[in-house]
Amino acid sequence: MAERSTRPIQERTTAPATTPGALDLEENILAAIRRIVRAIDIQSRKLVASCGLTGPQLVTLRAIDRLGSPSLTLLSREVSIGKATLTGIVDRLERQRLVARTRDSADRRRITVSLTAAGEKTLAAAPPLLQDRFRSELAGLRDWERAAMLSTLQRVAEMLDAEDLVLDDLDAGPILESDRLERGPAKRSS
Repeated sequence: MAERSTRPIQERTTAPATTPGALDLEENILAAIRRIVRAIDIQSRKLVASCGLTGPQLVTLRAIDRLGSPSLTLLSREVSIGKATLTGIVDRLERQRLVARTRDSADRRRITVSLTAAGEKTLAAAPPLLQDRFRSELAGLRDWERAAMLSTLQRVAEMLDAEDLVLDDLDAGPILESDRLERGPAKRSS
């Protein structure tokens, strides 16, 4: 039988995290966030492959459908996308003939956006933004569980300082798209 050592365990050479196991907790949180980002990226690619629309484009089409013929300002607020970014999205949707811009007859400065027949058809055939499994499991949760999940995710976004950025710097609407975050910074050529 081997004897047990009575020598004290050596202390760490680096300062410990605030509590034992905190680093493991941080690593697990980061891993969970990475899994979410990866799942969003996969779903975004499936969305483009299935209907030719990006997440932001589909969210914009759905908001236009829901609001009728909104102004760009109202649409920007509804989808939580900065006006400059939204203008680019609407430009692309207009080139695809899915939306049309119209100048308001009462206020010529105001421009509204509406779905075309092709836009309505595309929207009717578009898949859901969230994965089917996630939607199914989310629907199975109690109201308080869904509210707790939303609250936790909003808090994570705040903790990551996402709330401090300007809307045109970070479009944080209900769009599940990772924007290829996993690529990392661009390499500089020497």
